[in-house]
Amino acid sequence: MHQDPKVAEKIEELQLLEHNIQNIAGQKQATQIELNEIETASEELEKSQDNEVFKISGNIMLKSNPKELLSELKEKKKLATLRLESVQKQEKRFEDRANELKDEVQKIVKEQSAKKE
Repeated sequence: MHQDPKVAEKIEELQLLEHNIQNIAGQKQATQIELNEIETASEELEKSQDNEVFKISGNIMLKSNPKELLSELKEKKKLATLRLESVQKQEKRFEDRANELKDEVQKIVKEQSAKKE
């Protein structure tokens, strides 16, 4: 079967978009995990009555001030939330474009099959 160059181009773009959507899904999942870890650490830190807390930096554990550490976690949470929102917007744009391309390909194929009949 001979394939229309327009259809082939749209299918190629669709495949690229689907690959990008998979990559974005991985980024989204990693960011959600990071956000959950930050929230859990913040909750535990707020519950803690200890004035002596530690944080891991690279391969070492450092003594830290609980208030400073909580402030640091809140900033990290803010950044992770922004990153998650950005990834979700990008994912939605890719998915919307992929759906448009699918519709376009289906329309062209339907028109071509109607011409053959």
